Amino acid sequence: MSATLTEAHPSTVTPEMEKAHRALIDESTRLPVVLFYASAVFWLLVGTVFALLASFKMNAPTLLDQWGWMTFGRVRPAHLNAVAYGWAASAGIGTGLWLMARLCRTPLRHSKLLIGAAIFWNIGLLLGTFGILAGDGRSIEWLEFPNYASFMLFVAFGLIAVWAIIMFRFREPGHVYVSQWYLLAAFLWFPWLYSTANLLLNFEPIQGGAQGAVNWWYGHNALGLWFTPLGLATAYYLIPKVLGRPIHSYYLSILGFWSLALFYSWNGMHHLIGGPFPAWLISASVVASVMMFIPVITTAINHHMTVRGNFHALKWSPTLRFTVFGAMCYTLASVQGSFMAIPSLNIITHFTHYTVGHAHLGLYAFFTMIMFGAMYYILPRVVGWEWPSARLIRWHFWLVAIGIGMMVVVLTIGGILQGLALLDPNITFMATLDYTKPWLFLRSVSGVLLTAGHIVFAVSFTLLLLKVGSLRTAPTLFGSDQGRQPEPLNV
Repeated sequence: MSATLTEAHPSTVTPEMEKAHRALIDESTRLPVVLFYASAVFWLLVGTVFALLASFKMNAPTLLDQWGWMTFGRVRPAHLNAVAYGWAASAGIGTGLWLMARLCRTPLRHSKLLIGAAIFWNIGLLLGTFGILAGDGRSIEWLEFPNYASFMLFVAFGLIAVWAIIMFRFREPGHVYVSQWYLLAAFLWFPWLYSTANLLLNFEPIQGGAQGAVNWWYGHNALGLWFTPLGLATAYYLIPKVLGRPIHSYYLSILGFWSLALFYSWNGMHHLIGGPFPAWLISASVVASVMMFIPVITTAINHHMTVRGNFHALKWSPTLRFTVFGAMCYTLASVQGSFMAIPSLNIITHFTHYTVGHAHLGLYAFFTMIMFGAMYYILPRVVGWEWPSARLIRWHFWLVAIGIGMMVVVLTIGGILQGLALLDPNITFMATLDYTKPWLFLRSVSGVLLTAGHIVFAVSFTLLLLKVGSLRTAPTLFGSDQGRQPEPLNV
């Protein structure tokens, strides 16, 4: 079928041929996509348990302290790495595989490379998580996994990067979509970031303050040059696809891509304001952080103008509801980050829970919500079965939307109060901790809501894989408007 479409004159390609070709592409992605998605859901639940435990420990520090494996200093990095590399990366890879095949307009090639990558990836995650809990982790933010686990992750992603190059090389001739720009960049940027950071910090460690610079160069760019391109690529594909209309401006999207590539790599240094680092390095980072308004605003305009006049579609499309929510939060998180880089504001927010709220706004409210939307769109097409319950999807959305919204708000308010108290010489350090207690309690409440949402999603995901319920060809929508979403499932 692929050869038929490639060789055929455009005028002879019928909608039925295109539909069959898409079905062939989706079928070719089934095993690796489901494998990465299943891994993602598993690690989402694992990371959620660690997150809830770490949150409870902020209110009851002695909770489970009789077990060294359950101390806060081990549970918290286990949560971060399980969520970042287990859930977010696995979901992003699964989504990226499907998008790459669709956008290259060719069946997925060399699936064994991807299956091997998934095996290495999960072995590395298991080794790394157990290593952290056993006390073998490293005190480097975002790089807590021991060396033996990091090596497994690098091998896995090396295979994925090779696959991405091969897929792009053998794509069908034609237009290169903006989503492909973002995907290819993400698949090539991350192995460079991960290998460089591990080499300079773990295998052949540099000395002195340079360690802090490399640490935050990696930590910030893991979000901005890995998760952000994956999230934006997904949003750029799904929003026009669900609405059945083109993206507002291809040129704005390209401007957003290249300005992201130009400015984001410098942003991490604003985490080091006030530290023993050259003034020019910090100043350059602050300027680059402010210049991030360019890709953020162009992307926000593009998404808004594409959806304009069709916001009513959020009432019936689960994919669109999650994706638009995430796209809006990308704008909020990025604008907030640019303001946080300004020294006069950074002095208040630095070393406070405000920064924690900002991190959750970026990695969860933006990236995770878009991944949820992607999975609701992609899985029925690769599995050949629709989601069994719109009610479960609705519960999932409202639990996680309210949960993450509440978490960001309470950590933002609590963090500002904490920062102002830390700057007041008349207030003792212990008194500043008392100021944060009610906000940390509300954070735990929001964590319970997120946990409930993740359980609902895991149940829905499992029911889909088991093909529970009656066979349907119409998409699972919130409303009764069953014919609005383009490209219904073909089984």
